[in-house]
Amino acid sequence: MEPGSTISAIRSKRVLCGSDIRPALILIREGKIHKILPDAGLNVDAACEVLDVGNKLVMPGIVDCHVHVNEPGRTSWEGYWTATQAAAAGGVTTIVDMPLNSIPPTTTLRNLQEKMQAATGQCFVDTAFWGGVIPGNQLELLPMINAGVTGFKCFLIHSGVDEFPHVTVTDLHTAMKQLQGTGSVLLFHAETEVQQPYGEDKDPCEYSTFLRSRPDIMELEAIDTVTQLCLQYQVRCHIVHLSSAQPLKLIQAARQAGAPITVETTHHYLTLSAEHIPRGATQFKCCPPIRGLANQEQLWSALKEGQIDMVVSDHSPCTPDLKRLDSGDFSQAWGGISSLQFGLSLFWTSASKKGFSLPDMARILCQKPAQLCCLDNQKGSLFPGHDADLVIWDPEKEFEVKEVNIHHKNKLTPYLGSQLQGEVYATIVRGKIVYKQGSFSSQPLGKHLLLCQPKTQASL
Repeated sequence: MEPGSTISAIRSKRVLCGSDIRPALILIREGKIHKILPDAGLNVDAACEVLDVGNKLVMPGIVDCHVHVNEPGRTSWEGYWTATQAAAAGGVTTIVDMPLNSIPPTTTLRNLQEKMQAATGQCFVDTAFWGGVIPGNQLELLPMINAGVTGFKCFLIHSGVDEFPHVTVTDLHTAMKQLQGTGSVLLFHAETEVQQPYGEDKDPCEYSTFLRSRPDIMELEAIDTVTQLCLQYQVRCHIVHLSSAQPLKLIQAARQAGAPITVETTHHYLTLSAEHIPRGATQFKCCPPIRGLANQEQLWSALKEGQIDMVVSDHSPCTPDLKRLDSGDFSQAWGGISSLQFGLSLFWTSASKKGFSLPDMARILCQKPAQLCCLDNQKGSLFPGHDADLVIWDPEKEFEVKEVNIHHKNKLTPYLGSQLQGEVYATIVRGKIVYKQGSFSSQPLGKHLLLCQPKTQASL
């Protein structure tokens, strides 16, 4: 069966069903999982062609809820066609597009409509959209909720682009009053500006200089503010790309006090470490920064204990010139890492050695992100009635990240040359093969995912 084909049934000796891995036959009707049958050599209808993948693992497609596609406006950085091909090649069946780095940003209903128009006919996987909270746009929030955004993101520090300004605490009080009772979620880039000494070494080409410019206290103070607001308003809050383990105690205390707060970390914080970043290697720059190995081990422990809910890519690409590789100046380089295609393999390469199971992986990469976005009634799990979104992969197979195999627009990534474990064989979205062994469907088969929101006061 070639890319673009519609699948009626899939057979494998290893299907992840809940917490079990067992032989099974997955029957698909009209893009949905119809039944999951124990496979004891079952015969199916002669008209039902079966994709038999042998011993390859079948699990839910990954839901990556933190992706910067940058279209419209910055399509030289990335675009829907290339981003969603990269997603499909990595076993990602759903992405949620961040509201900034595109021009215009997704901060008004009109801008949301422009973004959806730009995405139309270009997505190889299903795509949902975050809205943005910026100073003064509070009256746009309910219209965007009614139009189907999955929630909103804001920054407590300069976002890196001028058209998406950061909010003050006063702005947050205004926005959270609008969001009360809607069921929507507010995502926080949780860093605040603090004054700190740079120390004696001020060489901008040394990673240690950049790391000292974004200390843990920036995340700690921001998350302290977020937890207080979350408790006060009881609006769902979510901390994006947690890099420091220090605020975890604050988050746990807020949860115990009744705050509806969740937190994610990223593949780069779990895989890369400050000690191993070479001088001038600006492809490693991101914000918040990659921290040390001891901190990384604390993040892994928190993930295992459920204190961190999910792991996402925070795919934030740019053109090579913006990474300032020629000068190696971390202070001037764009802060973002491209990893959308490799999240499954990056996670499994490390997690498999740290005692995480395949069911753990499905919870962290599929189920929890789908829950955050209120898509868990159709995405993130293998259940009858859910979309037939599947990744078929080989957890034992190793491969090298090579430029020729990278599908996002700009091939710059700190993972180039890495040996990873777990190779994707095929990706299926709503019962159709969108990717198989290096090839894609001839036409994009993804669709827009717009939430059916409960009626808000503004729409009654």
